Amino acid sequence: MQRYLATRLLALIPVLLGILTVVFVLIRLIPGDAVQLFLGTQVELTPEQMVELRRFFGVDKPMHAQYVDYLSRIVRGDLGVSLRTSRLVLDDILQRLPLSFQLATLALVVAMLIAVPLGIASAVTRNSALDVLARIGGLLGLSMPSFWLGAMLILVFSRYLHISIGQYVPLTQNPLGTLQSLYLPSLALGAAIAAILMRYVRSSLLEVLGQDYIRTARGKGLRAAAVMLRHALPNAMIPVITVLGFQMGYLLGGTVVIEEIFALPGMGRLVLQAIFQRDYPVVQGVVLVIALLFVVTNLVVDLLYAWIDPRIRYA
Repeated sequence: MQRYLATRLLALIPVLLGILTVVFVLIRLIPGDAVQLFLGTQVELTPEQMVELRRFFGVDKPMHAQYVDYLSRIVRGDLGVSLRTSRLVLDDILQRLPLSFQLATLALVVAMLIAVPLGIASAVTRNSALDVLARIGGLLGLSMPSFWLGAMLILVFSRYLHISIGQYVPLTQNPLGTLQSLYLPSLALGAAIAAILMRYVRSSLLEVLGQDYIRTARGKGLRAAAVMLRHALPNAMIPVITVLGFQMGYLLGGTVVIEEIFALPGMGRLVLQAIFQRDYPVVQGVVLVIALLFVVTNLVVDLLYAWIDPRIRYA
């Protein structure tokens, strides 16, 4: 296990380096630079002042020189300084990361609470009316964009149910206030993920329920609930956990629109504003953190396999 873990951790280095390189190059291929957007059309500077300002922001150097400088700072744990706010990028990310993590976690909890019971019921009652309704609901969940569902939830809860959506409060200050501000966006994100997970739970259970050891357990007289909970469900959850890990990584970096709709100060909204303002260090820093969280999440999912199924061993 230790050797496998060390190999996977070393493999993260070229992955993160490749992501950094692609983002660094692509963002600088866009016409214009941060200094032009920073000044806008209302400020006029002399050519000498423009040269000095570009030197101050570090965008006067060739691209390869900027790339080397950036990598050297990354090695030291320095993600740079925002060109717009002059704040440390790492401080901004650490300030907004808890919200995005809480939102992603709540969305996965909502998805699991919907997907697992529906998937089990759909697999046990295959080709019944409940199975058909569950599959139709899954297709509807896949068809509805999360931003549209979020807008509809805001409309229904605020206008028709007269339930206000609270402003985000940090979890350490008011856990109930945090839940009140995140339950609608987590429901909007979790609905689409629930549709995906429900289909995986159903197909995995149908495959497991046809195995010989399930028929043996039933032949020994075990109750249906015991067969499902002790034998069928743990084995059927292995591919579901794989999808769950990918969805967690997706949610950590894919909550941009939802955070904008619900005015949540998370990482998604931070990177969206940085893209509009051509704030290179912030965009690169957020992408690096999201990529790191994504690959670490996949590593944790791989390690969970051995915990769920003791027959799995890593060499």
